[in-house]
Formats: sequence, C-alpha cells, structure tokens
Amino acid sequence: MKEIIRLFPPSIQHLLKSEVQWKSVQEIRLRIGRPIEILENNRHDSIETAVMTVEHLSFVLNQISQFSLYRFKEELKEGFITIEGGHRVGLAGKTNTHQDHVETLKHISFMNIRVARATSGNIEPLIPYLYQSGRWLSTMVIGPPHSGKTTLLRELGRYIGSNQEGYRAAKVAIVDERSEIAASMRGVPQLDVGFRTDVMDACPKAEGMMMMIRSMSPEVLIVDEIGGHKDAEAVREATYTGVEVICSIHGQSFSGVKKRPSAKQLVEEKVFQRYIVLDRMSSQKERSWTVLDQYGEILGHGKGRGLNAMDRGRHRIDRYDLGRV
Repeated sequence: MKEIIRLFPPSIQHLLKSEVQWKSVQEIRLRIGRPIEILENNRHDSIETAVMTVEHLSFVLNQISQFSLYRFKEELKEGFITIEGGHRVGLAGKTNTHQDHVETLKHISFMNIRVARATSGNIEPLIPYLYQSGRWLSTMVIGPPHSGKTTLLRELGRYIGSNQEGYRAAKVAIVDERSEIAASMRGVPQLDVGFRTDVMDACPKAEGMMMMIRSMSPEVLIVDEIGGHKDAEAVREATYTGVEVICSIHGQSFSGVKKRPSAKQLVEEKVFQRYIVLDRMSSQKERSWTVLDQYGEILGHGKGRGLNAMDRGRHRIDRYDLGRV
C-alpha cells in the first residue's frame, strides 16, 4: 500500500510498514493529539507510538492535495478526496457555510483513509438468481455499514461487463457519486469494473443516471447508496427506459427497507425483481447473504468467507431455466 504509506512523514512511515496488516486493514483513522487507529472488520487497534500532531496532519494533507487544496475545492465540499490507487480519504473539521450549504472545509483535524482493494471474489453462487431468460434482473443490495455492499456492486459490474463462461458481456454504466465503486482518478477507474463498463465519476446519482442512459445506452446501470426521493425517482425512471438497475441501500433487513419513505414505493411497485440482503462483516463469524424475489420470498441463502459461499436455498432453481447463452 505504497500510495498510502507515502502520505506520511518518514518518522511514521516505518511504523505503518511494521505495525499494519495491509492484507486485512480497512480504515486508517487520524485525529490530532491521538494515536493512529487501525480498523480491520469490526476489530480496531492503535499505534500508540504514532500520535498525530498538527504538523503530521498538515504533512498528510499536503501530500493528499499535492500542496494545493484549492484544486480540490469541490471535493472538500463533499468531505473526501480520492487518491492514487482508489483509496478515499474522508476529512472532518470546521466548515464554512453559506445559506445552509457547505462552501469549503477548513481546520481539518480528522481523517479517515478507506483502503480500496481490487477484489475478485467468487460471486458465482449469486449469479443464477440475477440472470434469467437472457437478461439481468434489476436488483437492490441491502446491508448495514461494513457489510460489503459497494464491493459487491463493483464485483457485479466487473462480472456483468466482462465475458464469463455461459454469459455474454453486457453494456454496463456505473454512476459513482462518491468515487467508491470504481475509485476513479481524473476520470480513470483505479479498480477493475469490467471490460464493457463505463463510469460517470463524482456525479450526483439522479442526474448521472439520466446522463448515462442518454449518452452511453447501457443495458445495466449500477449506482451506490440510494438515499432520498430524488434518487428513488431516478431509479424508477431508469427502469421505465428498459435499463436494468442494480443499486444498494442502507438497511438491516428487507422489512426495514420497506418502511423507508424513499424505498417503500419502489418495493410496492415491484421495480426490483431481486433483493440481496447482506449481514455486517465480522472477524468473529462468516458473512451470510440472502436472495429474495420481488415479493420478499427467500430464493436462496449462503454463508462463507466473502461471497464464496455454500448455497443453502430453500427454493430450488431449475438450472435449465437460468437463461444462459
């Protein structure tokens, strides 16, 4: 993770090299006057000998912004900057506001470096549920924070947008508002999102979905973290154009999501043919996933490391009706 280590002063770099398990780290949190915090799944630890000073944080900020915060004015409004390698650095401090809108962020005292990984996990157990009669099905991914929703969206984009045995590659469009799915830098994805996949980076979802439909004629549209009514309406409009939409939403369960005002109508109108419910990742247990149909009935359940899991579906799926080509 040289892209991250080089952000720090030399006096801290050697500690990061020796103290951090880079194969499993998810976040590195920096706070003025406190030790560097390392998060791995639900476990966290601190490097007690690496207490962040104002000078240390300023050094990191200068490396991130290449000594020109003004160049990242728009990113500062959103509270994060994406760096080489697709890693996202979240920022917090004091904001300057005008008419209830954030104009800029200053006196930055807190940082959260979210480590991006070019994963290529085994999602094949999920695919038969999402592809039928020669087409991909509109799908909503439900899960709490740290359940792997964004990683799953990225993997689906890579899988659907590349030729796979038994499946043709589809035209995929990703609207990556927070630069988390493709982790683009200057418009170029840093992570593998598929051979036939196009990305609209750092664009509001509602506007981006319509732009991609008009300009790139996708067959499948992927977006992260559906929020308010504007996002929900854009998803509905996208499906009316004949595009299949795969998106994610925060939630603990299908029943909980149905109660959210922004999602309730989408569920009632059967906009999605499939729902994937993920549980929170933990070092203490294996991750599980559940696939539901448009009525909320369970089609399959799996458990295992990542998505490389055993299918425990209650409802058998006729493999002669999977629509493979």
